[in-house]
Amino acid sequence: MTRVALVTGAARGIGAATVRALVDDGCRVVAVDACLGEDHGLPGVDYPLATRDDLDLLGSYGDAVITHVADVRDPDGLGAAADLALERWGRLDVAVASAAVMVGGRPAWETTAAELESLWAVDLVGVWNTAVVAVPHMLAGPDPASCRFVAIASAAGSRGLFHLAGYTATKHAVIGLVRGLAADLVGTGVTAVTVSPGATRTAMLDATARLYGLEDPADLAGDQLTRRLHEPAEVAATIVHCCSVAGGLLNGSVIDLGG
Repeated sequence: MTRVALVTGAARGIGAATVRALVDDGCRVVAVDACLGEDHGLPGVDYPLATRDDLDLLGSYGDAVITHVADVRDPDGLGAAADLALERWGRLDVAVASAAVMVGGRPAWETTAAELESLWAVDLVGVWNTAVVAVPHMLAGPDPASCRFVAIASAAGSRGLFHLAGYTATKHAVIGLVRGLAADLVGTGVTAVTVSPGATRTAMLDATARLYGLEDPADLAGDQLTRRLHEPAEVAATIVHCCSVAGGLLNGSVIDLGG
């Protein structure tokens, strides 16, 4: 049985590493990213997002990966991505909601409504949209008991981070969303899990370091139990376990990477 996955935020960072790890694990993957680049139009996001060129790098996996440009804020675009999985491979077993942006640098009372909306729309509603599109296909598929939904939260999902109140609130909400989804899925065989990475070597972490005036993003890893930055591939290895058949015991869990 070849399992089929959909991954958002797939063009770079943890999302891209997850696509690669899932393919290495034998999955077929629809890799989804908005590919908005520098002109993304998201208030408060002061770094370039991934591009189509980034996403196309996954084309090196040949028939194992379909790349698809869609914004997680657009349920119809995500629905088209899920349809690609069914058209090509006849099933959808896994969804990983990795797409996210980071906004911060000021206290909560100086954060604008537009900046909060950027976080809310991408980081939370984007996860919601991914679940709404993917889970019905899992429930209707040939083997719901092997189907997994995984959302990527953050260390900010369980504690407050200085000058990142909006991001912190949104990531807390992601965990709440997945816990509620997991409760809804009891008895179906499909499961839902949140993975909360600590400081991981990504473009988002670079942007976070700049907010704090740090030249080296590795300085953000000082309070992690590992005392080092994590690589996206390391995080992806845990995500792949959560996506596995054996990962079903984790339903409703928050997997904290880094301590």
